[in-house]
Amino acid sequence: MMHGNSALRLRMSVTTAAFSSALLAITSLAHAQPVHSGADHGDAGPGGFADLAEKVGPAVIGVSATVAAADDDDSPGPSLGPDGSDQDMPGQVVPGPGRRGGGNMPKPTEMTSIGSGFFISADGYAVTNNHRLAGSDTADVRTSDNKVYKAKVLGKDSVSDLALLKVDGRTDFTYVKFADQPLRVGDWVLAAGNSFGLGNTFNAGIVSARARDLETGSSEDFVQIDAPINRGDSGGPSFNTHGDVIGVNSMIFSPSGGSVGVAFAIPADTVKTVIPQLKDKGAVTRGWMGAQVQSVTPDVAESLGANNLHGAVVVGVQNGGPAAKAGLKRGDVITSVNDEPIKSANELTKKVYAAAPGSSVKLAMVRDNAPNSLNVTVGKLAQSQAPAGLPK
Repeated sequence: MMHGNSALRLRMSVTTAAFSSALLAITSLAHAQPVHSGADHGDAGPGGFADLAEKVGPAVIGVSATVAAADDDDSPGPSLGPDGSDQDMPGQVVPGPGRRGGGNMPKPTEMTSIGSGFFISADGYAVTNNHRLAGSDTADVRTSDNKVYKAKVLGKDSVSDLALLKVDGRTDFTYVKFADQPLRVGDWVLAAGNSFGLGNTFNAGIVSARARDLETGSSEDFVQIDAPINRGDSGGPSFNTHGDVIGVNSMIFSPSGGSVGVAFAIPADTVKTVIPQLKDKGAVTRGWMGAQVQSVTPDVAESLGANNLHGAVVVGVQNGGPAAKAGLKRGDVITSVNDEPIKSANELTKKVYAAAPGSSVKLAMVRDNAPNSLNVTVGKLAQSQAPAGLPK
């Protein structure tokens, strides 16, 4: 039988031991590391975006331009609708001077297109979307401190939907650079723009998909993000957590015209290819074949009696174009370019665009269920020959 003092000492010893064990466990947890946090990549969960927004905010601009009025005054301008058709880009179009609305008042001949952009140099070069400028040669640029500058449009490209602006008179603009590496699916992004014409706005989200082929006629694959992109944000940048631009906001997918968390940005790698050409020449040089193609889907392959067929089927050939001169015909299925296999119309378009005008490309194809091939001398794509499905 244990005396009172002995029992008390035992209970104190057990309590002290339990406390020590608990303290040891807590200390161990404090030093424990997750299996993989993604922190080594640098884009896996910042504590907040305030420092980042403060850093890049002065480089983000509002862009407005006077453009010809659309047939429908209230149309917000081109966007990717629920059926895959171009319906409305995330930009706001407001009536120009003289519009009063109502009754039988005449419609305005001009409107103000409102979008976004960002400086890429201290001396005033800035990137925006082509479709925000339409036929305008100048634009007004509003900086984050509400100063307005007149900008010249140095070049526009309807295929990539990019344009280059130049503001003269200053050499101290805050600017941002393009990311060296693309983000992975799941990485954080901070989208910036001139939402609804209200001024600089920031929305956070993640990369929800990469290399989206939207079948708009463009050869570009888009970065899909779930950060809310609203009207007026088109042309604005999306940043990684280091403050580098990973894409230029261009389209939203929306049944109503409002943001539903599915937006598309032109990848930084595309911008880095297009902008230097716009700066040097005012336009982008691309190859042209003069053929309309679509991807070979399982249904198309089945109709051709070849279930495993991949590539691009020719659905039209322009009279007098390079493809027609080479003998390409409607129904031909192009399977490779210069001995490099293709799996879609988009891949074919990319290869043709990349070919130098005047060069010859070898097309392997299936014609009447039999292998065939021919050489096409590539022409030069004119802006008027850009795919009709692209925003102008």
